[in-house]
Amino acid sequence: MSVKPIFEKKNILITGGAGFIGSHLCDELLKTCKVICLDNFISGSEQNIDHLLQNPDFEFVRHDINQPVDLEALPELEKFRIKFQGLQEVYHLACPTAPKGFEGKIVETALANSVGVKNALDLAVKYQAKFIFASSSVVYGARQNKEMHFKEVDLGLVDQLSRRASYDEGKRFGETMVSTYQQAYGLDAKIARIFRTYGSRMMLEQGHMLPDFVFSALDDKDLVVYGDKGFASSFCHVSDLVQGLIKLMASAESGPINLGSDIDCKIIDVAQKIIALAGSKSKIIFAAEQLFMTPLVLPDITAAKEKLGWFPVTLLDDGLQETIDYFKAHKSIIKPGTNL
Repeated sequence: MSVKPIFEKKNILITGGAGFIGSHLCDELLKTCKVICLDNFISGSEQNIDHLLQNPDFEFVRHDINQPVDLEALPELEKFRIKFQGLQEVYHLACPTAPKGFEGKIVETALANSVGVKNALDLAVKYQAKFIFASSSVVYGARQNKEMHFKEVDLGLVDQLSRRASYDEGKRFGETMVSTYQQAYGLDAKIARIFRTYGSRMMLEQGHMLPDFVFSALDDKDLVVYGDKGFASSFCHVSDLVQGLIKLMASAESGPINLGSDIDCKIIDVAQKIIALAGSKSKIIFAAEQLFMTPLVLPDITAAKEKLGWFPVTLLDDGLQETIDYFKAHKSIIKPGTNL
């Protein structure tokens, strides 16, 4: 089957499409394409896609990608004429991501990065669709006291038996699955290594810190830093990341490609920026470091700049202000534990 649509718009499948990043990707792709959003809400939220449900070019399918799915058998997808047009692109983003409760979802996480990847890849093979796997900066391992900017050729160091292994080693195995399908089927598949991303619709009270900082600042409550004053990371606004994913899909590159900000920021400085931008009276306090929320390496984004013409353009202050404005506007209807 041709990867070119026989109708006026491409059919695109996004697994994990109701999540933080996935829902923003749905928004952007719907400007020119038809989008099938597949999610089981393990990390996503119906509120993230409520505004899209009336769009005739959008359809939500509640399904666990760890189970096979026959898109042609779903009556709600008849309008996409998948039997005739197939899929042109598949973005596999589905995976639990909340730091809090991570250990209660380790099986689902391991499966999303193995069986889930296989099921998504099988759909790409069936329809000869282009494919992107949302990998992660965790494949490089934890931050060490040496060079922090990692290139795609750097192997990193990950403990495959650690308490985090279902995610960290899982992402590494997911990359292996993609590479294997490339070799076996000649699939046009790509690997995006995503670094820490922030913006509207992030889950509250799930340990991500930055959205909790914003929500707490709006109520003049203490901002809780999990770790110490030295905790640092890079922060890429979700709008920039979405553009990176779309550029990678449109390119002839297979990756891996690092997508993220290469600027290191101390989390305490970010918290102080949020307090100032929100005009808050909040104070900063510290708590024990969480298993899933650890200091990570920084990306060397030379490849993304040279091969995709991509780099983050949103300044941290601007991205934080957008996030503050969003949570302020939705504060009365936001439910902690969801990513509205």
